[in-house]
Amino acid sequence: MNAHEEEAACGLSGRWEPSNGFRQSEAQIDTERLIGEVAADLRDCAIFAIDRDGLVTSWNAGAQRIKGFSSEEIIGRHFSRFYPREQVEAGFPSWELSQAAAHGFFIDRGWRVRKNGTRFWAHVVITAQRAPDGSLTGFIKVTRDESEGRTQRERSARRFTDLFQLAPVGIALLDESDQVLDANAALCDLLGYRLHGKAASELMHPDDAGSGLVPHPARAGGERMSHRVLTRADGERVFCHVRCAASVQDDGDRFWLAVFQDVTEQIRRAEVLHHQATHDPTTGLLNRQGVDELLVPMLDSSSDQIAVLFCDIDNFKRVNDSLGHDAGDELLVALARRLRNELPACCTPARLYGDEFLIICSNVQACGGLDALTNTAADLLRAVVPLQGRLVSVTASIGATTPEEHTTTQNMIRDADAAMFNTKRGRGRARTGQGTPTAQLTLEEDLRAALRHDRLQLHYQPIVARDGTIILAEALVRWPHPDRGLLTPDTILSVAENGGLMHDLDSWVLHTALREAVTWQQPIGVTVNVSGIRPDATDFSDEVSTAITASGIAPDRVVLEMVETLFVDLPAKPRRAMRELARTGIRFAMDDFGTGYSSLARLKDLPTQIVKLDRRFVSGMGSDPADLGIARAVVELARAMDRTCIAEGVENTTQHALLNSLGIDACQGFLFSRPLPAAEFHALLKSPESAAPANPAWE
Repeated sequence: MNAHEEEAACGLSGRWEPSNGFRQSEAQIDTERLIGEVAADLRDCAIFAIDRDGLVTSWNAGAQRIKGFSSEEIIGRHFSRFYPREQVEAGFPSWELSQAAAHGFFIDRGWRVRKNGTRFWAHVVITAQRAPDGSLTGFIKVTRDESEGRTQRERSARRFTDLFQLAPVGIALLDESDQVLDANAALCDLLGYRLHGKAASELMHPDDAGSGLVPHPARAGGERMSHRVLTRADGERVFCHVRCAASVQDDGDRFWLAVFQDVTEQIRRAEVLHHQATHDPTTGLLNRQGVDELLVPMLDSSSDQIAVLFCDIDNFKRVNDSLGHDAGDELLVALARRLRNELPACCTPARLYGDEFLIICSNVQACGGLDALTNTAADLLRAVVPLQGRLVSVTASIGATTPEEHTTTQNMIRDADAAMFNTKRGRGRARTGQGTPTAQLTLEEDLRAALRHDRLQLHYQPIVARDGTIILAEALVRWPHPDRGLLTPDTILSVAENGGLMHDLDSWVLHTALREAVTWQQPIGVTVNVSGIRPDATDFSDEVSTAITASGIAPDRVVLEMVETLFVDLPAKPRRAMRELARTGIRFAMDDFGTGYSSLARLKDLPTQIVKLDRRFVSGMGSDPADLGIARAVVELARAMDRTCIAEGVENTTQHALLNSLGIDACQGFLFSRPLPAAEFHALLKSPESAAPANPAWE
C-alpha cells in the first residue's frame, strides 16, 4: 500500500463512537459501513477507529487476525495496549495521536505487540477525523504486519555483507563526496592498507588520468566503467577495471558501489606483447609497425616540423659474408645504440629491414634544420666498430624527406628511400648529386621553364619480341640544357624529385608520348614511366583518360609503367581505379620486378599485365648462377600468372640466348637499339623487319 492508498483508506470523515450501546448518527453508520467495505479489500491490514482519548471504537477482522484480540475484548480499551511497554512508558502512543491531530496523519514503522505478547514489525498510518466544524472527533488507524518482509530484508542484508567480505574482487562503498564508507578485505589486501574514511583520490596513482571514482555530477542509476590506476602501500601501480553504480540506503541517502577487478598482469602481458609487435628483436628499436604507430598521429597533427630519414649502411653485406651474421647483428646493435643514445630528444630511431634504419623527427627546427639533422645522423653512422677482434669501418647513405599535404606513412618512407638511392653514389652523407644547393635551385628553375615552354624531348627504346619484331617502345625523357648539354633521366628525375616537379614531369611525358605515338606508321604500344602520377591520387583516372582522349590514341596501345615500390600498401580504391582503366584496354607494367618489398603479393593483387625483369639480374646471367635462377623464377612465375615478362638491360647475345631458352616474352636493351630520338625511331618503324606480329600471344 503506497501513501496515496493509505490516505485514501484512512481519509474518512465523520465521528466514530463505540458500538456497544452508544447512540450513532446516520453519518456515523455510513462511515462504519464504508470502513467495512474498505476493510474487505484490505484483508492483510488491521483497520480500527479510535476516539479522541485513544479508545478503540471499531475493530475489523484483519485487526483480529493480526493482533489476536476479538472486538469484544478490545473495543473500549486504550489503543496503547498494542505497544511495547517501553514505548507506553515513554508516552509514544499519545505522541502519535498528537502528530496525527496536528498534521492530519502520521506514518510510522516500528515494533507492536500481539495479544499473546509476541512482537511484530508494523507499518502504521493514523489519520485524524474531524467534524464539519473542524473539531477533532477521533482517528482511523491502519496497521500492516511487515515482519516477514523485514526478516527477508535482514537476511538479504546479511547475505550482502557476507558476499561483500568473501568476494575475491575488491569492493568499496563510497558516499557522494567520494569518501570510502567501507571496503572489503580483498580491496584492502590488494592495496595493502585500510581504506575506511579515505578519499577516493588518495587511492589513485599519479599516473591515473582521472580525479575520483564517483562520477560528477553524480547521477543515480546506471553503471559507470573505467580503467584506473591505483597505488599500493609500497607505491607500485595497480591497474584495475572499475565498475561503479549508484544505489540508495534505507534512510534515502545515496551511495556508490565500486567493484575493482585487478588487471595488472593482463596489462603487463599486453604491454610485453605490444612491445614485441612494435620493436625489432635484434636492436630493440621500433620496427615497421612501431613506426606506423608513432608517425601516423604526428602526420595527423599536420605539423610542418616532421622529417623522416632513411639510412642504409654502405657495403653491409661484406660484414655478413666475411665475419658471419652474428657479427652483422653485433654491428647493427652497436649502431642502434649510438642512434638511441645520441640523437636529439625529438628524434626516434627505428630499424626496418636488414641494414636499413629510419629516423623519425618531430621537430626538425629544434635540430637545426633538415641538413643539420642529416649530418648528425651521418656522423653517428660513420663509425669504427670492434667486431670479433677486428676494427670495422662503416658509413651510411641517407635520404631525408618532409611531409607534403595529406601524405601518409608509406609515402614518407618511400620518398625517403628514393632520396637515399639518389645519394648512394656518395659515402656517409646525404647528397643530391647536383652540386651545391644554389646549383640545385638553379636546375629546378630551369626545369620548370623547360616544362612550361615544352623544351624537353622524348627518346624511344624499342622492346623486341622473340621473333625480332618491335612490339612496344618505352618513352624516355631527355633535356637539352643550354649550358649542361643533353641531360639523361637520372639527372632530370633527381632535379624533379627535389623540386617537387615529378607530377608535372610525368604529365608532360604522358601527353607528349601519346601524341607522338599516334603518328607512328605501326600501331604498336608505348610505355610511359609514371611515379608522380600516382594511382592513389584522386584524379589519377581522370588524368590518364584525359591524356588518351586528347591524343586520340587507342587505349590498348597505352602501357603505364611503375616501379614496384610504388605499389607497396596500395589501398583498395586505387586498385579499383587501375582495374577500371584496364577494362578500357590500358595495360600496367611493373618495373624493376624483384627489387621491391612484396613482389608476389603485389603481383597477385594488382591488375598488372606486364612484368619487367630488372636489369641487375639480367647483367649477371652469364656469370652468376643465382641471377640465372632468379630470371628463370620470374619468367616461370609470370607465365603461371598469365603475365607478359620483359627483360630489361639486354646487352649481349649470351644474355639474349639464355633469356630465350627460359621462354622470355620480349627483350629491351642496347643489343637491339639505344633510345632513339622521335624522328629516328619513326624511321626505324618504317623498316620491314620491324613489323609487329598480327596476333602477339602476350596481348
